[in-house]
Amino acid sequence: MKEMNNTGLLITDVQVAMFSVPDLPLYNGDKLIKNISYLLDRARSSKTPVIFVQHIGSDEGLFGKGKPTCEIDPRIKPLENEVVVVKRTPDSFHQTSLHEELQKKSISKLVIVGCQTEFCVDTTCRRAFSMGYDSILVEDAHSTFDNELLTAQQIVKHHNGILGGRFVKLKQTNEINFEQM
Repeated sequence: MKEMNNTGLLITDVQVAMFSVPDLPLYNGDKLIKNISYLLDRARSSKTPVIFVQHIGSDEGLFGKGKPTCEIDPRIKPLENEVVVVKRTPDSFHQTSLHEELQKKSISKLVIVGCQTEFCVDTTCRRAFSMGYDSILVEDAHSTFDNELLTAQQIVKHHNGILGGRFVKLKQTNEINFEQM
C-alpha cells in the first residue's frame, strides 16, 4: 500500500428508509448492500478513509432526524472513527462539511456508491466533478426505485451512460482496488 492514500469511499444515503417501503422495493437492494459491504471491507482493510452521507429530511417523513428509518443501514454501520456528513439536499456538498472533511484527509479521488441514482448520486457526482475531484462511480453499487416513466434498472443504466466518461469513471465493484489507487 502506498504511504498516502488520497482516495476516499463516499457512501451516499444508504439508510434504513431505502429498504422500508414494502410495496416499493429498492432495485437490486440485496446486491447493493453486498457490493457496498465488500467495498467497505476493502476500504477499511487498506486504511482508505470512508465517508458516509446521511440525508435528513422533514420531521414527518422517513428521513426525519432521530427516526429509525433515517439511520444508516446497520449492515454497513459506520465505525466510530468514520465521518458521517449530514445533508438536507440531493447535493452532498451543498451546505455540508463534506468538502472540508475531504480536504482534512487530503482526499482528491472519490469512489462513489449509494442511493438514489437519479437524485443524490447524480447530483453528488456532478458536483464532485465541478469541484475538481477525480471520481469513480461504482456502476453496480448505486440504486433507486421504479418511477412512473422508467424502471429502476433503466434509470441506473441511463445514469451510468450519462455520467460515465463525462463526470466520473465507471467501474464494477470487483474492479475497485483501494491499495492500487
